[in-house]
Amino acid sequence: MNKFNEYAVVDLGSNSFHMIIARNIDGARQIIYKHKKNIHLATGLNENNELSESSINRGIECLALFAERLNGFPAENVRIIATYTLRIAKNRLKFLNEAAKVLPYPIEIISGQEEARLIYLGTMTAESTNENDSKFVVDIGGGSTEIAIGKGNNLKPILVASRPMGCVTYTKQFFPQKKIDYQSFQQAKLAAEQQIENLINLIKKQNISAAFGTSGTIKSIYKILLDIGVSDGIITPKRLDDLISYVLEFNYFHEIDFPSLSEERKNVFVSGLAIFSGVFNALGLEELQFSPSALREGVLYELIDGPNYRDIRQTTAESLSQHYNIDERHAKQIVKTAKYLFSQWKAQSLMIIPPNVESILYWAAQLHEVGLKINFSSIHKHSSYILKNSNLPGFNEEQQLLLSTLVRYHRKSINIEEFPYFSLFEFKHIIAMLQILRLSILINNQRSPDLDLNAFKLILSQEKSTKMTLAIDKLFVENNRLILLDLEQEKKYWKSVNNWKLSIDTFSAF
Repeated sequence: MNKFNEYAVVDLGSNSFHMIIARNIDGARQIIYKHKKNIHLATGLNENNELSESSINRGIECLALFAERLNGFPAENVRIIATYTLRIAKNRLKFLNEAAKVLPYPIEIISGQEEARLIYLGTMTAESTNENDSKFVVDIGGGSTEIAIGKGNNLKPILVASRPMGCVTYTKQFFPQKKIDYQSFQQAKLAAEQQIENLINLIKKQNISAAFGTSGTIKSIYKILLDIGVSDGIITPKRLDDLISYVLEFNYFHEIDFPSLSEERKNVFVSGLAIFSGVFNALGLEELQFSPSALREGVLYELIDGPNYRDIRQTTAESLSQHYNIDERHAKQIVKTAKYLFSQWKAQSLMIIPPNVESILYWAAQLHEVGLKINFSSIHKHSSYILKNSNLPGFNEEQQLLLSTLVRYHRKSINIEEFPYFSLFEFKHIIAMLQILRLSILINNQRSPDLDLNAFKLILSQEKSTKMTLAIDKLFVENNRLILLDLEQEKKYWKSVNNWKLSIDTFSAF
């Protein structure tokens, strides 16, 4: 039976939804299908950042259309990424729940920094640059603008940033009547400059030698330059200023007259141009090229033939571990313990835990002490805060939240009611991982370098999987009496949670 050889990436942007499908042919990606639909999701946000019914309906109708083409795709061959608007929408769960009815694949909401990383990856895997170049990429979306900088041939950027300025949101803010005037344009441009004010010196120090722009706004600028006879399409300060002067001669958006500018793009082009002009001028860029590859291509690269998704998150975990000077030997011992207990849990449980959830258990085991630098007494809270608020390349928003949640409740009392809602993960899976994490850390409380894991057996209750017995070798108990005190306290914590129960037993190895 041939392996399914089509891969799909869906990008739920603030302005438009995109789907691309590719094949992997002898190690190379071959795009075989593209579809774009302008949804203008961001226009549906009110002052409380709640999506309107009509904007949700437009999005769901589009996803139902995409679902027809994706029929038969295995889940591991599809990634659906949501960006700015669904990041900030307070009623996004309504959208996600409606989407689940028409599309049988999870929607991942990613952070702005993760979006910038993937945009950089997509651009750099497509563009030819000098290995000594300091490379800059900017992407102006419907609701946010992402910036990334990297060095040489490394596909991992050294700086990523996301700012809440996009062609849809700036149109609402600065051009509500879709009327063009110099003052409104300057206000939008200045607002964009202010958004990147704290990045300007940092970026200029990198001595940018190759600059790229992606997204619909910059594609439109590039095509207009071609329309007016600029054969290379490269954006320079003079060409940009001339284009702005020409656009400002029109009175309304719909009057802008360029052969390549569609009626749809006219609705958001002026605000996008203002944002781009603000970024371009503030950073003192001398020239910038349009790149047709960005977020979708970056996701596709990881999905098919790049360093896979899990590897990137492992690199992130290791970097974080080094940054916070985690006791590496101890962390590895807890990961080893978690794997040992999980294998016993898996052998007895009827539940099947997805590999990506299992992986987060091990990263939680590895990183649960990142907050030790602050203090030990509230380490679970400090570590959780750090993991929740750090830039973690490779993790989508919910994966990062799950990692933070597991670490938050790895010790002391457990308040299930305070758990956040997850759309990508099942609650029963989260609970199982949390129980295993707590026991793995508790077993290693003495930080013994030669802990024999064979001294422990995990036995699940046939009545309910959240009730279990930890059997310990009698000889081990005799030599490690403190563990019984710790486990007695742990039993009390479990007892306070509905349907949880921890029992302790002993056995003789001989």
